[in-house]
Amino acid sequence: MSLSEEPSFRLIAPFLRPVMGLLDDESVSEIMVNPSAVFVERGGRLERVGGVTLDPKHVRQAALAIARSQGDDISAERPLLDARLPDGSRIAAALPPCSFGGPALTIRKFARRRLTLDDLVDSGSVSEPVAEEVLSAVEQRRNILVSGGTGTGKTTLLAGVARLIPADERVVTIEDTVELQLDHPNLIRFEARRRTDGAPPVTVRDLVRAALRHRPDRIVLGEVRGGEAWDLLQALNTGHDGSLSTLHASSAANALKRCASCVLQAGIGLPWEAVQDLVGDVVDVVLHLERRDGVRRVVEALRVDRFNWSTRRWDCRPIRTGEGTAASDLSGGSEQ
Repeated sequence: MSLSEEPSFRLIAPFLRPVMGLLDDESVSEIMVNPSAVFVERGGRLERVGGVTLDPKHVRQAALAIARSQGDDISAERPLLDARLPDGSRIAAALPPCSFGGPALTIRKFARRRLTLDDLVDSGSVSEPVAEEVLSAVEQRRNILVSGGTGTGKTTLLAGVARLIPADERVVTIEDTVELQLDHPNLIRFEARRRTDGAPPVTVRDLVRAALRHRPDRIVLGEVRGGEAWDLLQALNTGHDGSLSTLHASSAANALKRCASCVLQAGIGLPWEAVQDLVGDVVDVVLHLERRDGVRRVVEALRVDRFNWSTRRWDCRPIRTGEGTAASDLSGGSEQ
């Protein structure tokens, strides 16, 4: 069955016919419907789709159909939608007044191929030295943080590393919206829930705390965004080492700072330096991804030894990535 024939997409096909053919184009990974134009991501590059226009009313109806199919709603009062379809594809929509000039709709197609670390090495996304370090880190139960900007391949790399976890270990994945596809024999998958009519939200932080009651050997947290960083670091510091997560950051060093800043969002009242010390104790390896010339690759990799109180810097050792040896600012800085 082609992707456009999937039940979820058949639901919106009457409203999005001009772009439905793009769903079956395997070179297209994302479709972006702007109020005045349509763009796609193809081979890591953005391209405008010429000669294609969509009626704003149809875009609005497509968003509403998806929302209602998932027990949600989208309207002028609730103008934002973030939905996951049964096949794993993601749909984000925004309506006026939040989207100026008309509705916006973005479809991120689910990647059906499950890439391994070897696949990422073959594609040039990961260098051999970094792959060797990752394999050693997983075997030695060291904690790995994957950082990068939007669309740099953090989830893909996270999944590739998670597939190295031995089959005799118990894994709990925690995500805001389920994206990780792991074929692990002893796996529990947790997904957060937004507030809906009559039901309170279940946050990622709630799920991190709940995961500890299910005897995980390793925790795979889809993304660190806020106070859940404190709960995760506490878990990793008390016997759940060898775990993995991702985080938005502009560099490997910035990933450590952002992780520390997220811990502060938990309202724990610890001094900034003490939080940095905890991050230095718990995070062992940072892999930083960027997208350059349409290719997503690990451009920085660090072994994190500790936070040095005398210098107020993290002591780190670079891992060769093939991207040069430019030094990162590893200072602790002040919290943002």
